[in-house]
Amino acid sequence: MRYAGILPAWCVLELETRNSKLQTDEIIDRAKRVKLLLMDCDGVITDGRIWLTPDGDEQKAFHARDGQGISVWHRAGWQSGIISGRASSSVERRAHELKMKYVHQFAKNKIVALEEIINDAQVSADECCYIGDDLGDVAVMRRVGLAVAVADAAEDTKAAAHYVTTLDGGKGAVREVIELILKAQDRWDELVAQVTTH
Repeated sequence: MRYAGILPAWCVLELETRNSKLQTDEIIDRAKRVKLLLMDCDGVITDGRIWLTPDGDEQKAFHARDGQGISVWHRAGWQSGIISGRASSSVERRAHELKMKYVHQFAKNKIVALEEIINDAQVSADECCYIGDDLGDVAVMRRVGLAVAVADAAEDTKAAAHYVTTLDGGKGAVREVIELILKAQDRWDELVAQVTTH
């Protein structure tokens, strides 16, 4: 446990429990404000594995439930996007299929990409959620209203998060975050009803 020897045992347990994803009042308050959902690609919307193709491109695998969650997110009237340090045609294609408005690939400075996106989306950083998995995501996570790390993220990334998912990257973590936010906003049931009755 990260806080052992620094805090009393009961306090350590409370902090570790919170970091294991109990939906505390603070997390719910942060989630209620979110209008823009951004994420890294590798290790978040994919499981982090990369297949290099002979033509120099990359192929990745995406989880269908994350895609369904993003579709529900858009039904709520909110926007989404990807900020990735790598570039791949498969990311461009998947983002296009899901109608994700913002796709910044080969972003060597993710803070610049974040600022461009929130300016274009006309939201504040406080109204943005960012999901990351590794060190390159930490600076962005420190600037947004709801910072999320996937369950199998690097420890330093988890430490920067307000919320850590129970699911691994590429295995439904994005869907988990979308459900958390839309339930906090009291929108989930209404949106699920739309999807399941048409």
